Amino acid sequence: MTQTIQFHPSRASGSDVGALVQDGRVHSSAFTDAEIFKLEQERIFEGTWVYIGHTSEVPKHGDYRARRMGRQPVLMIRNGEGEVQVLMNRCRHRGAMVCEGEAGNTKHLRCWFHGWVYDASGNLMQVPGQGAYGPEFDQKAMGLNKPPRVETYRGFVFASLNADVPSLSDHLGPAKAVIDLMVDASPVGELRVDAGVHKTVYKGNWKLVGMDGYHVHYVHASVIAAWNRDPDSGIAATHRGDPFDDESASRTRDLGHGHVMLDLTQHRMGHYDQFTAMLEKLPGGTDYIETMKAKHGEERSRLLISLAGDPHVGIYPNLQLINNQIRILNPISPEECEVIMFPVLFEGVSPEINALRLRQHESFYGPAGSGSPDDAEIFERVQKGMMAQVNPWLEISRGLHREEHGADGVITGRISDEVTQRGQMRQWRELMTAQTAQ
Repeated sequence: MTQTIQFHPSRASGSDVGALVQDGRVHSSAFTDAEIFKLEQERIFEGTWVYIGHTSEVPKHGDYRARRMGRQPVLMIRNGEGEVQVLMNRCRHRGAMVCEGEAGNTKHLRCWFHGWVYDASGNLMQVPGQGAYGPEFDQKAMGLNKPPRVETYRGFVFASLNADVPSLSDHLGPAKAVIDLMVDASPVGELRVDAGVHKTVYKGNWKLVGMDGYHVHYVHASVIAAWNRDPDSGIAATHRGDPFDDESASRTRDLGHGHVMLDLTQHRMGHYDQFTAMLEKLPGGTDYIETMKAKHGEERSRLLISLAGDPHVGIYPNLQLINNQIRILNPISPEECEVIMFPVLFEGVSPEINALRLRQHESFYGPAGSGSPDDAEIFERVQKGMMAQVNPWLEISRGLHREEHGADGVITGRISDEVTQRGQMRQWRELMTAQTAQ
């Protein structure tokens, strides 16, 4: 039997934080305590790789997107040399943000406090009244600061405030091949993230979001019923036969480093003929299928077409690629999180195929969608329930006894098993305790 502990956040040591995650259970303080949340910001969101944005969001010189790395504001912006930069959104003079908008185009970033002006590479271009500074003032050394590490994988831009993190390639590990499933679903291997964004803020902890195959039959029971009534319509064509049944070929996987997925591959490939029959009814659908076969061969193209660009993966800690979207998690407090969802379109396909992707995204994840609002509601109920502290442990042991450990380190379970929750919380514990010996 697992040892029972009484945890007091105000008197916590590093070992106490590590003890919050045990085999098959998690202490609810990990989801509710303000000091734990503060430590998460420092050791996770400011200590490992964080997803910033996709290069297609900033196609032209001066295009920018305002994002966050934990609590810290940053900009993703394309400079005059065509490079995508990540800049700290903070003037080097007195600390004001140099860009207030969420998105737009500007060749120069102007601080509205005292008028300092920077170019799209972050170089300081103009200081009003510069003569008031002494000869030791070095304008070239006063450009906007940048995160110590910035790397890109197939258009996905990541940054880290920790100069000592392993390479992005090592961090992603087996998850790189899963990201490829989304990118390679485009016949030219290019995504477009320019179709707008859905945003929601819910009163619950950020670690509750996504990668749970167990909840579907309960939180989304009405959606499953609707799919069964019209199995050839839209997204239902990829969900015939209930991929969230434990007897299905669907699996949960822990890819390491907190990256986890709901692997629906075998189920969807089993319905390849039905899905392609739907595609062939669309203008450009047959051309898409033939182009994919010519580029990737019969076996790989069947996989990519069947998944339709949906790897259903969570890249720890703040990125999820689910269905037709890129999802970013922005923790606000222990009991509040912002989720921003970007529909993903394919380059090299007909407008009708991309229109179908948008309609599918809206139908489940939009503000009037059939699924995402229900998820936000259940997260809020969970957060309220965790205020009951008679027994503060959360159970995540489902399927623990039947996990399969692969030679590559990947852990696999059935689709309702909490392999994903355990994988995420193991990485949480590792990052939260990594600096305790310093």
